[in-house]
Amino acid sequence: MKQKALYIFLLFALLLSACGGGGQTAVVRIGWAGSPDTLNPGMAILTEAYTVFELVYDSMYDLNLDGSFTLSLAESVDVSDDGLVYTYKIRDGIKWHDGEDLTAEDIAYTYNLYKDTPEYPYLNGYYTPYFDSIVANGNEVVLTLTEAIPNIESQLVFLYVLPKHIWENEDKLEFENTAMIGSGPFKMAEYVQNEFVRLAANKEYFSTPPKVDEVVFQTFENQDALVQAIKTGQLDMVTEMPNTAAETLKAEDNVEVVVGAPLAPGVTDIIFNQVDPENCPTDAGGLCTGHPALRDRNVRLAMAHATDKQKLIDLILLGLGNSGLTLIPDGLGVWYNDSIQDYEFDVAKANQILDDAGYADSDGDGVRELPDGSRPLTFRLNWPSDSINAPRMGELLSEMWAEIGITLELQAVDPDALTAQCCPAFDFDIMIWGWASDPDPSALLYVYTTEAIPSGSSETGYSNPAYDELYAKQQTTLDFNARKDMVWEMQKIVHDDVVYIIPFYDANVQAYRTDRFTGWITDQAKVELSDVTSLLVIEPVK
Repeated sequence: MKQKALYIFLLFALLLSACGGGGQTAVVRIGWAGSPDTLNPGMAILTEAYTVFELVYDSMYDLNLDGSFTLSLAESVDVSDDGLVYTYKIRDGIKWHDGEDLTAEDIAYTYNLYKDTPEYPYLNGYYTPYFDSIVANGNEVVLTLTEAIPNIESQLVFLYVLPKHIWENEDKLEFENTAMIGSGPFKMAEYVQNEFVRLAANKEYFSTPPKVDEVVFQTFENQDALVQAIKTGQLDMVTEMPNTAAETLKAEDNVEVVVGAPLAPGVTDIIFNQVDPENCPTDAGGLCTGHPALRDRNVRLAMAHATDKQKLIDLILLGLGNSGLTLIPDGLGVWYNDSIQDYEFDVAKANQILDDAGYADSDGDGVRELPDGSRPLTFRLNWPSDSINAPRMGELLSEMWAEIGITLELQAVDPDALTAQCCPAFDFDIMIWGWASDPDPSALLYVYTTEAIPSGSSETGYSNPAYDELYAKQQTTLDFNARKDMVWEMQKIVHDDVVYIIPFYDANVQAYRTDRFTGWITDQAKVELSDVTSLLVIEPVK
């Protein structure tokens, strides 16, 4: 631990000297609580990985802060009358970071790689299912679909294009990709997992080259240290912080706090392991050790009625959030079903539900047992150790659910280890975690499908044939209103089945120093200072 602390101190000292004094190098230092789980875009799950991918790689479209899309790698696209064939004309002169030309062949190779690799948990599952063929024809990429779909932009925006000359020689699942050769505005310079990511500016970037020279993302395991680092000037920006720190930072000289809707609308979820034994993905490493009581909707329903969401919002977010319903967050606008009536906070009703279902406290110790008396309702509650809000939420849930005869064993777990426990191992009872949403609802809706259980995309093991049928249907429904109605119906189904408890949708709270860099984008509908939108335009304060 001492060696690691000394190393981090020396790193900061180096960065401070690079950014000050003669001003030779403009280094932006960003603090966050997490770290990428992998640099392999096919295997990545954590948000931190996708933040880095956005800076190092390009894709066919860019997602703008207002939610719109613009072409990136292509200068134009032609769509066939039947909506099945998309022909993208690729820009000339784009280079990989190693100096090789990026061609249509690289793009076709990448899309086929994602399509044909079922082990890629997200890319293969819900971005490529309607891809029939992808071929390069000169400087054009011809993408043919099996059926016309309404959301081609959202299906391609996170399919990061990879260099064929590197990836075709590697094991697609085991490749660590530490060199991370991309074509984006930043190049991978140095990476130590759970410590830092250092990116160098690609001054020859074909679009808008960065005005700064380097960006360093530094991982802080201690939230107080993260906040202190921006106060003292060790950091130029922090991507996350406890909301309790926001008011403190607002009073600091040279620190600006920004609060707003996230670029990727966020959702915090309380996840119940409810996989049925017959659906346990044993071939994919499934252990399925969840408490059997959690497969009973009555138990999940009682816990929902015993969860005081407003108290969680007030005490954890200091009011900076809205009560949640399903994985589709309110930030997705028209796709969010705001007509759903949530379960009221009613402890007496929760106790009555459990009484009626046969969960009695037969020995009088304050903890109910299964109806056959074989096991108490004692559940393991885990969360990723880099979570800012989960520890306090765990404590509050433990107090709330104790009122209905349920006890919790609370434990923070390393994010990578928790990912392994979760999906598709199902080696847990309850977890607190969260999602960042795509601009289209399909990605998060996929998480509820039976198909997602063995792929590692499902957190809960939930399976409902009626839901699966609606999911497939909305994927190819071109009429906007008809598709919206299906998406709303799907949200009602999973809410009625109490697949998750969604405590809240929280706002994005970030902070930056005003005395180091200027130009941070803070006047848009969304707030995300670690996005390319800010990191390409900020420059040192004169």
